[in-house]
Amino acid sequence: MLYRENGQFKTTYQADQQIFPITQDKLLILALLAFAFIAVPWGASEYLLRAMLIPFLILSLAALGLNILVGYCGQISLGTGAFMAVGAYAAYNFMVRIDSMPLVVAVLLGGVCATAVGVVFGIPSLRIKGYYLAVATLAAQFFCDWAFLRIPWFTNNTPSGSVNVSELNVFGWVVNTPAEKYLLCLAFVALFALLAKNLVRSHIGREWMAMRDMDVAASVIGIRPVYAKLTAFAVSSFFVGVAGALWGFVHLGSWEPAAFNIDRSFQLLFMVIIGGLGSIMGSFFGAAFIVVLPIVLDNLPYWFGIPIDTALASHLTIMIFGSLIVFFLIVEPHGLARLWSVGKEKLRLWPFPH
Repeated sequence: MLYRENGQFKTTYQADQQIFPITQDKLLILALLAFAFIAVPWGASEYLLRAMLIPFLILSLAALGLNILVGYCGQISLGTGAFMAVGAYAAYNFMVRIDSMPLVVAVLLGGVCATAVGVVFGIPSLRIKGYYLAVATLAAQFFCDWAFLRIPWFTNNTPSGSVNVSELNVFGWVVNTPAEKYLLCLAFVALFALLAKNLVRSHIGREWMAMRDMDVAASVIGIRPVYAKLTAFAVSSFFVGVAGALWGFVHLGSWEPAAFNIDRSFQLLFMVIIGGLGSIMGSFFGAAFIVVLPIVLDNLPYWFGIPIDTALASHLTIMIFGSLIVFFLIVEPHGLARLWSVGKEKLRLWPFPH
């Protein structure tokens, strides 16, 4: 259908292309999603799903939430493991104490509880920033570790302090096999990644980035620091809480507070830094680097038939892994996402790099 705009005749197809432009990046993402949803569940082995893909998806979701806070809003946090623990234990209590509670609803409610805790510990960000804020969020980690270990109500009065879930039922669909667990995690990650992409491109996302770049100038032009910082903490904690619930219910099945200790917080922070601050794709790159690479390095000598002692292989894995982290941070401080964008640009111009 023809219509006139600015003295030129255009078709509705052209208008649709302007409103919903189909770029090469979108086509690549759609192809990856189709491959992940269709080919991977049927072709991947049980070990690959349990040891690599499911942890990668869940930690990608947690890194995505942390990236919203650290990469887009510029607020340093070392309490991400605590917010994951809040999401996991809150979802567990909803499942135990409310009859016929759907799993998806319990996971989302766990994210809501993590949001409340994140906002409480995000209040100091209104007065302090930098290393002082990192120490304040670190207090959340120690407080949650103490609470889930010492208060029996959170663990349903179990003597050992550990909790376990028996069956995963998603609206009548019993999730048992690794492929079904993988599809459940992939659905959560795809929806939350789409939500994060739209959030950072909206007005609230622009407010977060303004606070990150220069908070004084942002407040001068009318951006409210209280609203911007607390919404960043709330959204980040919600994402991380949902990831924590999935980590406990889908990946672990049974867990204790040590599963969400401070090592988990540092691991997620390394994912964000290595993958790329302020990048949705960087969260996935960082998670792949942290989760997949150590497993590959552990199995590399056996794949090539190299006789090597198990203890030596473990030490070599740690050494190579640490060296690669330092190398990537020196070569590209903006993370793997920046290397990916530079590589795409060079391929687009090849063989004429001008």
